[in-house]
Amino acid sequence: MSEPRRPAAFRIEQPSARKEASRDELRPPRAIRLDESTVITPADIDVFEALEPAAAPPPPAVAPRRRSRLGTIFFAAFGLLVSLAAGLWADQLIRNLFSRADWLGWTGAVLLAVAAFALFGIIAREIFAVSRLASVEKMRRRADEAYERDDAAGARAVVSDLTHLLAGHAETAAGRRRLEELEHDVIDGRDLLRIAEKEILAPIDLRAQKLVLDAAKRVSVVTAVSPRALMDVVYVIFEAVRLLRRLSELYCGRPGFLGFLRLSRNVLAHLAVTGSMAMGETLVQQLIGHGIAARLSARLGEGIVNGMMTARIGLAAISAIRPLAFRAVERPGMGDFLKALTQFAAKSESAGQDKRG
Repeated sequence: MSEPRRPAAFRIEQPSARKEASRDELRPPRAIRLDESTVITPADIDVFEALEPAAAPPPPAVAPRRRSRLGTIFFAAFGLLVSLAAGLWADQLIRNLFSRADWLGWTGAVLLAVAAFALFGIIAREIFAVSRLASVEKMRRRADEAYERDDAAGARAVVSDLTHLLAGHAETAAGRRRLEELEHDVIDGRDLLRIAEKEILAPIDLRAQKLVLDAAKRVSVVTAVSPRALMDVVYVIFEAVRLLRRLSELYCGRPGFLGFLRLSRNVLAHLAVTGSMAMGETLVQQLIGHGIAARLSARLGEGIVNGMMTARIGLAAISAIRPLAFRAVERPGMGDFLKALTQFAAKSESAGQDKRG
């Protein structure tokens, strides 16, 4: 064995004395020969490990797509033109009435004032309804953001707005008292939103599901006894419109005409996104798979299909109107409505057979 080497002193450079080389002062890569068998070339060096994230160039900014304002300009100009025409017509009418008799002119002026006051009231009500519907949609977005970030302050603000929105419902009184008791005890924003959904929205969801089921039952019965297909279509549309209005009144108040149009657009968009309109073949397969088609008549089977279409529209409306997304409460499914409708149809058919017998 060779003799061990003697201890020697080594000078260690202080960290403060080290100078970090800038990127421009870095030496160019070159081959390093360690021994006779190992050679490291620049191609073997992972350049991505030495590259700092800040050195990578940012992606080019994409300009937001601008919407065309031609439609807005057209409708605004056309509305002003119609308003001017209506004003000139009313002015000419009042002048003609005064030319015939003073009492006719004053009567026309009073009626015009009453009509104008009623029109302004209608416009104010429509604006308020649309703004309330927009505030509910904004509340849902705020709740989603607070849930994703677990923001306690944002969740408390959403719960406060939700409590104020549904304060007029008697079934939410116990839930609102429960939330007041737990307001300072819950720290996490997600837990607070879950508790608010269970305590406040769960009773409203039960009423909404009952409204949907009742509408589906009416559609199934009426379309089963209706002699014309056109009457079936008209009644299904009528029930769908009435169901949307009732659900909107339940969750966020009366929608108004413009608010109803906006709500209908949201429901149709939800149906298009979820693919819920193409349900005929799947529903028939479910009916056959449960053995329901063999036990019911053809007309009652068609009524159940129409009722399930109404129920699907109602479920889409609930998802579009509800202030909070379904997280703590189970989302209602089509299976429950299918079971209830088939039981209702079976009882109706048995009652009809008893009367005929």
